[in-house]
Amino acid sequence: MTLEILTPERKLFSGEVYGVQMPGISGSFEVLDKHAPLVSALKSGRIKVLRDKQAHSANFDIQGGFVEVLNNKVTVLVEGASVIE
Repeated sequence: MTLEILTPERKLFSGEVYGVQMPGISGSFEVLDKHAPLVSALKSGRIKVLRDKQAHSANFDIQGGFVEVLNNKVTVLVEGASVIE
């Protein structure tokens, strides 16, 4: 599936991923390939991008926002974010 993480200033991430874990306002959740359509608010926390099944990942600290899942594309819109090395 395709993932994009966007802030008002720039595109932080864009590419094909295996899955993504996000901090929803009611608790953390994970989106995998062919997930049902979804719109959710996100609270401040960490997004974990699962690049493949071998657990290669990238992490981003976010300041809250929204996520939309539609047609195997995940779009994350956040107030601000930073990459965790």
